[in-house]
Amino acid sequence: MSVKILTDSTSYLDDEICNKLDIKKISLYVSWDNLSMKEVEVDNNEFYRMIEEKGIPKSSQPSVGEMYEEMKKIVEKGDSLVCVFLSSEMSGTYSSALMVKDMILKDYKDAKIEIIDSKSNCMQLGFAVMAGAKAVKEGKTLDEVVEAINQNIRRSRFLFIPDNLEYLKKGGRIGSAKALIGNILKIIPILTVEDGKTSILTKVRTKKNAVATMVNKVIKDKSIYGLKEIVVHHINCYEEAIELSKVVKEKLSIKPKIVDIGPVIGLHVGPGAIGLVYYTEKDMR
Repeated sequence: MSVKILTDSTSYLDDEICNKLDIKKISLYVSWDNLSMKEVEVDNNEFYRMIEEKGIPKSSQPSVGEMYEEMKKIVEKGDSLVCVFLSSEMSGTYSSALMVKDMILKDYKDAKIEIIDSKSNCMQLGFAVMAGAKAVKEGKTLDEVVEAINQNIRRSRFLFIPDNLEYLKKGGRIGSAKALIGNILKIIPILTVEDGKTSILTKVRTKKNAVATMVNKVIKDKSIYGLKEIVVHHINCYEEAIELSKVVKEKLSIKPKIVDIGPVIGLHVGPGAIGLVYYTEKDMR
């Protein structure tokens, strides 16, 4: 029997990668007053059209029942399971998984299950998941797979720039006064994720300067830690993502993949946001 990997939809790993590396996914939800849907079931363009029509929805974690069924499918075959989920500071998905693990162990006493808090989301989560899945393909043990995931978490960084601060304000990530002043003065925060929480790396004037500052941070990290892989993230601004990918290729001599950010994370940051996720050859933390 082998080790299987389970993650959630906010990793934004596409079906091709999941099929190739045998990664299982469980979806989070977005909901308005009269409508709830899995984020994997709605097209990004359609989602932002719906926001214009219905307003900003809420996000929610998978149900305990769904989580139980996904884990059960794996352990009942005798396989070990490693679950890697988005930050416990951002969602209850991780804590639900711990609860479900206890439920599973009551029914399958010999099951081996590890639950990992990625302390992030998007491709910072996705890269950790892929590191674990690649370790499985290499025939690594359960403990070695867990270490490969944790090593990637220590070596990765997520930098992103919101187009405006309105979504962060509505999501409680920034106060109304700061959002108003920031939008008026065109002050753009470069955000990152540390210890599972969104934090401000620095603030600059104009989005153009923010993009340049973000790329320079990657260049600095590369000089200290080396660079393995990098992706360009965007929320409904594909043309900007193409331009950023060109800059990355020119400055870092590496061609990044462009990855859409889906509804659950998108509703907290807003359309027009752009970012970089990368991991290095040495530990950054």
